[in-house]
Amino acid sequence: MSGPKRPTDAETEILRVLWERGPSTVREVHGALEAQRGTGYTTVLKLMQIMAQKGLAARDERKRSHVYRPLVDREGVEEGLVGDLIDRVFDGSASELVVRALSSKPASTEELSALQAMLGDLIAAREEGEEEGR
Repeated sequence: MSGPKRPTDAETEILRVLWERGPSTVREVHGALEAQRGTGYTTVLKLMQIMAQKGLAARDERKRSHVYRPLVDREGVEEGLVGDLIDRVFDGSASELVVRALSSKPASTEELSALQAMLGDLIAAREEGEEEGR
């Protein structure tokens, strides 16, 4: 990812809450995370302050309770993290990642059909791009 630094695992969890809920106070984010992990309020507050400094989130200080919103989009963060995983663990092979993912958590028939359609679209787009490059 260019621009803001890559989020840590804890920052990614906070971003997930912000992406799902929209702009939220620290208390709201803490409430969502506490149900999952039992994270302390001051920990969430400090992480969100750091995220604002890193350019991952923006803080609106107009009200008494500051409201945070994400400055990075979900797709960009996911692409960056998956790309890093492919490089670090699968030696740059996206197909190895897919094979490992499907062998560790089998997909439903519907998911496999959707994957097949996506692969067809990717192949068609790649072929179209190669034809334009000639």
